Amino acid sequence: MSMRTLPLLFLNLGGEMLYILDQRLRAQNIPGDKARKVMNDIISTMFNRKFMEELFKPQELYSKKALRTVYDRLAHASIMRLNQASMDKLYDLMTMAFKYQVLLCPRPKDVLLVTFNHLDAIKGLIQDSPTILHQVDETFRQLTDIYGGLSAGEFQLIRQTLLIFFQDLHIRVSIFLKDKVQNSNGRFVLPASGPVPWGTEVPGLIRTFNSKGEEVKKTEFKHGGSYVAALKEGSLELYGDRVLKLGTNMYSVNRPVETHMSAASKNLASQTQESIVPNPLAKEELNLLARLIGGMGIQKPSGPEPGFRLNLFTTDEEEEQAALTRPEELSYEVINIQATQDQQTNQELARIMGEFEITDQSRRSTSKGDDLLAMMDEL
Repeated sequence: MSMRTLPLLFLNLGGEMLYILDQRLRAQNIPGDKARKVMNDIISTMFNRKFMEELFKPQELYSKKALRTVYDRLAHASIMRLNQASMDKLYDLMTMAFKYQVLLCPRPKDVLLVTFNHLDAIKGLIQDSPTILHQVDETFRQLTDIYGGLSAGEFQLIRQTLLIFFQDLHIRVSIFLKDKVQNSNGRFVLPASGPVPWGTEVPGLIRTFNSKGEEVKKTEFKHGGSYVAALKEGSLELYGDRVLKLGTNMYSVNRPVETHMSAASKNLASQTQESIVPNPLAKEELNLLARLIGGMGIQKPSGPEPGFRLNLFTTDEEEEQAALTRPEELSYEVINIQATQDQQTNQELARIMGEFEITDQSRRSTSKGDDLLAMMDEL
């Protein structure tokens, strides 16, 4: 398992989260000033310098439940609130979109181009804030410095680590189903056409060499696909042409997106029950998570500006029905962090969680989703 996977996972999932939130803010006709504040606040928190320093340290991936906790805090870094069902749907869409992108990467190194596509698009979502743009550009440079010189084998290990993380997630997404890139069982359809990976040849020819390394025979075969050679390699420059389209905003065309649990996912969840085991975080992961969230620099809501609730479903009724029908094993409602055996860790968590508390006025301004705001506040 690669120790360099977490930054790529976090940034790409974060990019997908921002795409979805931007689409829903527009769909619900949220006033421009509020929508702009939400996007700027979340992006600023996501690319906070201290947070990035913790994120880029070599470390193993967190569990799905722990990572979900980080995104829950990130989504609530501004005046917007999501209730449980909408947060579940948001996370489902994020994970399935990035899983699809990782599966379709022509070569392992292209996961870096996917990341750059997300960062390029995030910069386009920032409005009137050169400081936040600078934060994103700094992350670009960190990515280039750390990942630019990695070997193909190291990128293959990163890709394998990502696929292990996404293994057994088969949530059906309406956009993928309509585009016929996902089957009804939640599994993706891999194409047998398009450009081959950069630096490789179109399949269809077998070359035979002798002991001296001389080519002595050529044999053609039918590969059954429709492949073409890659025209050029994607650029890793700050303002370069990525060539690859994976990781761009698929919600730029406004259309409703629904998610459905496949039978395989429900059965697997009932077997593993990973997310309902008491105290799911190991002590070491708890320490890492505390440092990571502590570096996010989430600001307490200030001033009289009221918050608002964002719904990722078409209606409130759909949202309530989704909350009732989602299997308990697949819900990530609350993580109870138990650190009583380690006084120093307990004090550190108390300090960090104290920064997450919101004012009574802010609580009164939202009708749903307040249960998520209390996540991890009870040690």
